Amino acid sequence: MAWVAALAALTLLRLALCAILPLAPDEAYYWVWSRDLQGGYLDHPPMVALFIRTGTLIAGETALGIRLMGPLCLAIGSVMLARATEDLFPGRRAGPWAAALFNATLFAGIGAVAMTPDTPLIIFWTAAVWALARLHRTGDGRWWLAVGVFAGAALLSKYTAVLLGLGIVIWLLLEPTARQWLLRWHPWVGGLVAAGLFAPVVLWNAGHDWASFAKQGGRAGTFEAGQALRYLGELIGSQAGLATPLVFAMSVAGVVVAGRRWWRGSDGAALLVAALVIPGAVIFLWQATGSRVQGNWPAILYPAAAIAAATLLASPGWVRLRGPAVVLGFAMTGAVYLQAVAAPLALPRRSDPTLARLGGWDGFLGDVEGAIARQGAAFVAAEEYGLAAVLAFGLPRGRVVVAMDPRWRYFSRPGPAPGVTGLLVRSERRGDGPPLWPGAEALPDDVGRLVRSRDGIEAEAYRLHRVTTGAGQPPAAVLPRPAD
Repeated sequence: MAWVAALAALTLLRLALCAILPLAPDEAYYWVWSRDLQGGYLDHPPMVALFIRTGTLIAGETALGIRLMGPLCLAIGSVMLARATEDLFPGRRAGPWAAALFNATLFAGIGAVAMTPDTPLIIFWTAAVWALARLHRTGDGRWWLAVGVFAGAALLSKYTAVLLGLGIVIWLLLEPTARQWLLRWHPWVGGLVAAGLFAPVVLWNAGHDWASFAKQGGRAGTFEAGQALRYLGELIGSQAGLATPLVFAMSVAGVVVAGRRWWRGSDGAALLVAALVIPGAVIFLWQATGSRVQGNWPAILYPAAAIAAATLLASPGWVRLRGPAVVLGFAMTGAVYLQAVAAPLALPRRSDPTLARLGGWDGFLGDVEGAIARQGAAFVAAEEYGLAAVLAFGLPRGRVVVAMDPRWRYFSRPGPAPGVTGLLVRSERRGDGPPLWPGAEALPDDVGRLVRSRDGIEAEAYRLHRVTTGAGQPPAAVLPRPAD
């Protein structure tokens, strides 16, 4: 099939980008996780670490190895999304369109080449949608076990996967043909499977003062009219951009039609699609009335929304819009890829996320290595966890990298040896306040200021400080190095 060949070509392109793009700080941080596998972490559940460990076992501790599972699993997820579309709305031949619309979003385009917890979350969420569609089509209760496996794996990826369970429960309660499952053992066992897979995260939290649950559960803010309008505007604008404008418009329209279709005719498939989108969308909109919702959080809503857009917008105008929506989405994604690789546009940091996250790391690491050699430093340290992780992944072998942050007490990494002198690398974006390291001595500007830049455009500036390990220093850990 032509669309499968196109998906294979797209996957090869994404794999090539995975290999040539430098790691972003968050990706390097998650690589550190993969070297200290646990049942949970302060920020998220552990699935991203498992993905990275799997990829590095196959392709080595390289940028490609860290990201390998993203493009491969997203390709499999795209096939599952197409099959789910055919199972829910048979005879419309809309499966390839649903997969194309989803892959045309920046959520998929960026998520395929940047390894973050959203990558496995979207993949397992999509797999759960496929299993639910199989259940709806066949009536075979054994598919509930697959739903439980994929839902549990999604929960092991990111806590927002709880919205998947919410959507399933709403579908079971509101759809008469689905409600009968509540009297059978299959969904209950599926739920136990999901809970069992999530149990390591609960156990990790229980042994670490419930730190991760407390961190992620305390994000809601207080309502202020002005702030609420601002955050709501940011949320809607980010969705229009990250989903790409036409895909976003079609997704919203498709989900509205799905809700209306169920309300008027009790269509179980339409309700399932709506239940996997609308409750989550309402929760994100509600949260935006009190605090900022990061643009990537609603990405989980778009697999089901793409099904609705591809199948339920049947008027000629909407059908004609499919092609332009896919073309525009891939054009926008291609522009981001091109800017990340070659930076043809000389944009400042505030206008270019690829510069802020990816730009200039090779040159910067070379400058840090030169400073270490000139100063005779026994180690290099950083206060920011992402910067420390980049240093740990990218500096030449043999260098000792120390990370400073309270979060490192949740890892099993050793502390630095006492009584040795090293360099602290500190971003100027942290302000003019003193470093966290007691007694840090700033180096003169001519040797103590480093600039990370791409083609002469500054991404970030840093200050070097001479520091010595000893009593009274904040929590610190020696990070792993590739192939240690």
